[in-house]
Amino acid sequence: MAISPEAVKELRDKTGISVMECKKALEEAQGDMAKAIEILSARAAASVAKKADRVLGAGTVASYIHNQGQVGAMVVLSCETDFVSKNDEFMTLARDIAMHAAAMRPADVAELATQPFIKNPEKTIADLISGATQKFGERVEVTQFACFAVK
Repeated sequence: MAISPEAVKELRDKTGISVMECKKALEEAQGDMAKAIEILSARAAASVAKKADRVLGAGTVASYIHNQGQVGAMVVLSCETDFVSKNDEFMTLARDIAMHAAAMRPADVAELATQPFIKNPEKTIADLISGATQKFGERVEVTQFACFAVK
C-alpha cells in the first residue's frame, strides 16, 4: 500500500517522530493513523528500555512561575549529550513538565511520571519522556524537581 506524503506529515505533526519512522509505522498499519500511533508508542517503550543503562551527562533546568507569582516549579530534565539539551523542543518539554509540576505538585519523580499531562490528559508524563527518548535517540529522564508556593 502506498502511503501519501500528507499522511506521513500528519502523523509526524501529531507525534514529532521522524519522517522515516512515521512512514514505516503507517506502512505497517496499512494506512490506519490510530494503529500507526499505537505502533510508534510501542516502539517508544522499546527504545526507552534499550537506553535505560546509558549515562545522563547533560540536561537542562527549566522553571515555571504561574502568572500570579504564587506558585512555581523547577525541573531538571536530563539527557545524554549537550546537543540534545540545547534543542528547543527539549527545553520546551522541560518547561511543560515544570508547569505540570507546579499545577499538580507530585510528591516525587515516580508520582510525576504516572500523572496525566495537564495539557493532554491522554498522555502521562512518562509517555512524554518516552516520546522524547524516541525522538532524540537518547535516554531522557526527569532527575529532580521542586515545587514552591507562597502559601
